[in-house]
Amino acid sequence: MSTDMLKALVEKPLGQSMIGFAATIEKGVPIYDCASLGDHLAPGEARDTLRSELTGVLIHGPGVFVLKGAYEDTSVIDEATKVFHGIIAEETKAGGGADHFAQKGANDRIWNSLEKLCRADPELFARYHSNGWIDLAAEAWLGPAYQVTAQVNLVRPGGAAQQAHCDYHLGFMTAEQVASYPLHVHALSAQLTLQGAIAHCNMPVESGTTKLLPGSQNWRENYARYRDPDVRALFDKHHVQLPLEKGDLLFFSPGMLHAAGENTTSDIHRLANLMQISSAFGLPLENVNRTAMCKLLYPVLARGGLSLEKRNWAIASCGHGYPFSTNLDTDPPVGGLAPPSQQAIMRKALDEGWDSQQFEAALDAQEAKRLP
Repeated sequence: MSTDMLKALVEKPLGQSMIGFAATIEKGVPIYDCASLGDHLAPGEARDTLRSELTGVLIHGPGVFVLKGAYEDTSVIDEATKVFHGIIAEETKAGGGADHFAQKGANDRIWNSLEKLCRADPELFARYHSNGWIDLAAEAWLGPAYQVTAQVNLVRPGGAAQQAHCDYHLGFMTAEQVASYPLHVHALSAQLTLQGAIAHCNMPVESGTTKLLPGSQNWRENYARYRDPDVRALFDKHHVQLPLEKGDLLFFSPGMLHAAGENTTSDIHRLANLMQISSAFGLPLENVNRTAMCKLLYPVLARGGLSLEKRNWAIASCGHGYPFSTNLDTDPPVGGLAPPSQQAIMRKALDEGWDSQQFEAALDAQEAKRLP
């Protein structure tokens, strides 16, 4: 399949008319100077205009922007870094966890750094996360009532680069799973989340700052084809990397092809707190006890009498089919991009002939893993 449309998108010049507040444009990416835009954080016309511009950058423009100096006082960054290093040391001693795109131990990762920072030092959490620039960016893409999650990533000197990929939601699925979703859902997936990063140290390009392919967020086939060799070759040729300084914020569409770069330095331990900020509209209308439902339904399906097709339809109406949100410390994506869903466990149990007691024990064990 051709990559001509992707090539046209990434080679499209940035429309200068949509960039009114950026201090500079580097490699096609608008850079905003927070020090000169501080009066745009307060409610009012100035905030609305800047927020509208950021929305346009994410939708119609390069799909990425940088907020320079978003933390005017970077001492709070240093304090949080110290806490994160302590958490890393504790979790490494305890055996650590798995990562999505790297071998275990290749990087240092803290899942759910949001809650862990709050538990470790609530006062520090308040100073660290009461950042108006994060709020402005999140509202620009998602509107109010957004939900923040965060994961620390520490890449040591010599740390290898990632392969180009897209992110949550469909980016955490296999190619076969992605293909089962219609293309309009691919576009919707990228609009339900905002990808962000808080720079915890000065990051020259040599330290492996994120490789970005501006414009690729608007390619309809991004989630389905980012693994293809020709797509990765195009990414390698056209991607850009930007240096960041401690206290900068980077935001981009999760539908953009991107990858962490190789850390070729000998002394920079590149630490970023990655944010997956979710739309409030990703929640169901009602809270349903699906675990109890699965336990009641299982013996009925185990007796047979339904075709495989009808059995799977019944399972789809009963159990959780999506593995997220979960506790990635205790329910890591071992052997894949995501842990098994409740429905996947149910299908496996039926295929392998588990009795009800064995199935219920497996469900309870999964529930326990998912708890915070």
